[in-house]
Amino acid sequence: MGETTKPGADMMRIPVPRLQVGMFVTAVDKRGHVAVANAGQIRSQESIDKLSKSGIQYVWVDAERSDESCGLKKASPLPAKPIVKKTVNREQSQIKAKKLLIEAKGLVKKVLSETFEGKAVEVEPFEALADNMIASVLDDSDALKCVSALRTKDAYLLEHSINVAFLLITFGKYLKLEKNILRQMAIGGILHDIGKIKVDDEILNKPARLTPEEFEHMKLHQVYAAEIMAETTGLSQISKDVCLMHHEKLDGKGYPHGLKGDEIPLHGRMSCIVDIFDALTATRCYKEAMSPAAAFKVLLSLTPFHLDEKLVYEFIRCVGVYPVGSLVELSDGRVGIVWDAKNRDALHPILKCFYSNKHKRYVDVAMVDLLKSDLHIERGVSPSSLDVDPSPFY
Repeated sequence: MGETTKPGADMMRIPVPRLQVGMFVTAVDKRGHVAVANAGQIRSQESIDKLSKSGIQYVWVDAERSDESCGLKKASPLPAKPIVKKTVNREQSQIKAKKLLIEAKGLVKKVLSETFEGKAVEVEPFEALADNMIASVLDDSDALKCVSALRTKDAYLLEHSINVAFLLITFGKYLKLEKNILRQMAIGGILHDIGKIKVDDEILNKPARLTPEEFEHMKLHQVYAAEIMAETTGLSQISKDVCLMHHEKLDGKGYPHGLKGDEIPLHGRMSCIVDIFDALTATRCYKEAMSPAAAFKVLLSLTPFHLDEKLVYEFIRCVGVYPVGSLVELSDGRVGIVWDAKNRDALHPILKCFYSNKHKRYVDVAMVDLLKSDLHIERGVSPSSLDVDPSPFY
């Protein structure tokens, strides 16, 4: 069983004795509390008997997904707010998003390995991956945000590359850029750190501040990237710019070329913002992850000399002060995942609460709609600040 919630408007509440083989059950009703069940079609009378023996008197049935022989489509559904259906769809969308990210990690790992061996990068597989990522953002960006929020400390290079691509797609969509531009930016995002494959591992993974000499060596990853880009056929200029401009600064003090002001195009400026934001919100070998809210403060502190101030504010509006997939603490001490923020202001998302910071223990999983609650968000929380692992609740 899952969390307590309310069934959707197209669901029907049916007494268990009236259940028929072929009906599609989405939730069970326990003494007035609706709990999301493992959704599925009733295949046998035995399944109905089990529900009855477990003391469940009513279930919620999706008429549209039930067999026509059950005759439910003519019945009048009970009006209710459509949250169960969204939950089921979210689960399905997250399964698809997880598969996509596994595929993406596999492709990036393969290319990094081949590049290390001196082989040329083939652009075609990245074009297909970028199209799949764009489709996933357009289909259900919240699902992808929740899945990509799950970070692995020892897989930073892979996850950072994929997250930068995803954030560029999300940001570009928000700015109403054409799909073809989104694709080119995504490819550049996936490849933006490819030069690090030739950086000394001891410097790349050093758990302390780099010396000036080590930092100069680290900066060479952009020189290496330029060499790799030059040998890659079929890579657009936009993809190359995203890859080679994400360390440039508006005041000309960035690298590798010290570009200044208008010499850095829109997609180059976007890559600077996205790269820093994702790096700040990730756990690294030398630092813990920041909450998105804390990362936004850092981004703003880097304007206007390093980052484009107007674009940073646009990025914050795009991602949201409390982005879907991030963790927040409520005024009652509970910690929750920002689960849904569609058509809502930034301060009133739907949260999936699972832990109490106040009592230092897990609590019953509950969906909290801040538009219908007296509670409010106290602060953003970084995963590393919790005493527990939040990943099972995504």
